[in-house]
Amino acid sequence: MRVSKLKSMRNEYLSRRPHRSFKRTYRRDYVRSMDIPGYVAFTVYVLSTLKRHAKTFAGLVLFSAVATGLLSGISSQETFTTLADTLQETGQGLFEGGSGELQKAGLLVFTAATGGISAQPSEAQQIFGALVGIITWLGTVWLLRAFLAGSKPRLRDALYNSGAPIVSSIIVFFLFMLQLVPAAIAIIGYSAAISTTFITSGVMGMLLAIVGFLLIVLSVYLVTSTFFALVIITLPGMYPWQALRTSGDLVVGRRFRLLLRLAWMVVFVAVAWAFVLLPVVLFATWLQTTWEQTAFVPIVPFSLLVMTSLSSVFVSAYVYLLYRKVVDDDATPA
Repeated sequence: MRVSKLKSMRNEYLSRRPHRSFKRTYRRDYVRSMDIPGYVAFTVYVLSTLKRHAKTFAGLVLFSAVATGLLSGISSQETFTTLADTLQETGQGLFEGGSGELQKAGLLVFTAATGGISAQPSEAQQIFGALVGIITWLGTVWLLRAFLAGSKPRLRDALYNSGAPIVSSIIVFFLFMLQLVPAAIAIIGYSAAISTTFITSGVMGMLLAIVGFLLIVLSVYLVTSTFFALVIITLPGMYPWQALRTSGDLVVGRRFRLLLRLAWMVVFVAVAWAFVLLPVVLFATWLQTTWEQTAFVPIVPFSLLVMTSLSSVFVSAYVYLLYRKVVDDDATPA
């Protein structure tokens, strides 16, 4: 009986996943439709969807920013001021004219965005920050699902009702982090090798680069479907393994195109950060240079906090609406 059940499960899996490892699949057998607008058009669609319900999502951004600031803290204004003063003093010969100011501002934005002006958070702050991020994700998905269904929910409804699948979402998120382990190993290995002469040796350096590249590709391959599992797990009665299996079926024959969509999302968010934070940093450094008494005003840390919350809501909306577009195209597995 058990053998028969295992055979049935295997046949079902093979019918859902027609590709075979180490066996060539012809193009006619893996082409699968994906009726989604172009990169720019789809991004405009996401933004217009958020704009139609701007009041509700603005409240969610405010909630995320306030909760993150209270529970996890904000970036250090003192560190930013010190860094800006250091660049001002030591970069006289390197950064000159208007382009030099932009270069300094760009360096400050990059340092701030990568956590260079943030203190090392405690374990409790990391946990609270992760919880706020998950609540923001669940709230965005819950609101979009309700709005697309024709309802008119309020932010309070999302905060009270969207947290039902939080345990299963944490499990899927934990699996998502596990799938990033190969890429982390590649980065750690490269960091360790670059500090020695190991990477400069021709053959060994090339082998290390190939292994690191393959590990990163493996992580990217795995997490592409897990993004959608984080959406599917919010459905009522859904379990983590079932969500992972369903998301895997959705991306079969579409994985690379979906990966390009997610890469475009990352590029768009990075450009938006640069577009918003560059003027903010330029203004903050000018204000700090002109009136030293204003050096304590945390303009950049608050801007970072707001941009982080805005980005969280946008990314959540982008992934959910991309998932909806994929689901609407009910093409058979390719």
